[in-house]
Amino acid sequence: MTEWIASVIGEKEIGAIPVLTHLGVEMTGASLREAVTDGEVHARAVCKLAELYPTMASTMMMDLSVEAEAFGANVFFSERRMPDVEGRLLSDARSVDVLDIPTLDAGRIPAYLRANEIVAAQTDRPMLSGCIGPFSLAGRLFGMTEIMMALFLESECIHRLLQKCMKFIASYCQALREAGSNGVLMAEPAAGLLSGKLCAEFSSAYVREIVREAQRDDFVVILHNCGNTGQCTASMLETGAAGYHFGNKVNMRETLETCPHNVLVMGNLDPTAVLKQGTPESVYDATLQLLGQCGNFDNYVLSSGCDIPPETPKANIDAFFKALNDYQ
Repeated sequence: MTEWIASVIGEKEIGAIPVLTHLGVEMTGASLREAVTDGEVHARAVCKLAELYPTMASTMMMDLSVEAEAFGANVFFSERRMPDVEGRLLSDARSVDVLDIPTLDAGRIPAYLRANEIVAAQTDRPMLSGCIGPFSLAGRLFGMTEIMMALFLESECIHRLLQKCMKFIASYCQALREAGSNGVLMAEPAAGLLSGKLCAEFSSAYVREIVREAQRDDFVVILHNCGNTGQCTASMLETGAAGYHFGNKVNMRETLETCPHNVLVMGNLDPTAVLKQGTPESVYDATLQLLGQCGNFDNYVLSSGCDIPPETPKANIDAFFKALNDYQ
């Protein structure tokens, strides 16, 4: 993967890694509930997309409930929506202190590892798994409203929780690597709610430890924060990740100007307003506009700002890739 990143940066043509799994699920005829609970269904969707589109890497599902469920959180499943964490698992310092770090056979972790194994055996390109970031996981366990207050009132409690989240995510990353994954797209959207200083303390410090433990020549961490409006970019860069994935709330060109040239920088078409709700013509135009702003940066990778929602028209994704092809 170190060599792959160098080749991407050295390549004159721009590549694309949209976070595109839902379309693959729909094309297999499966429901989202089946895809997030059955590793074989999940894998078929990813492999179907690899057959159709010239992505630089395949991306697995961005499911922000998997790790929380492994800790014991209640999860609501739907046929057409991604699973949601319901309620709070943790309510105070004592519940944090008695919380056990789960094993890798908890919840749906085995199904996700199985999906990675299948895709790794079949793919002709790097595969990026999905995992949640430590602060976003802590927020799902403690409650987002409650954790935002606790940062100031019970910060030591939250740091103890983040330690447990960090250890579990690091072990999950290692299991994904052993399953054949080439890296993770780590989703840390809740960190976008924080100031740059708080992001550094309650997110980036823990992501940095995961990067130190998990990132290798054959396995990379790509840090995603679609909640970031620019205030978190500097603290994100402190993590030492091999790449960074930005949402549509940042100016992509200005962000590229602040990032080192030896890391991949990905983003940031609006997945809903542009890619799902737009027309093929408007998607084509928006993609060309973004490429015109960012295409002269060697480390830029065209992508969506987050995972592209269910029921996004295939014609819009086709227009995205047509614009990329016409730009080259």
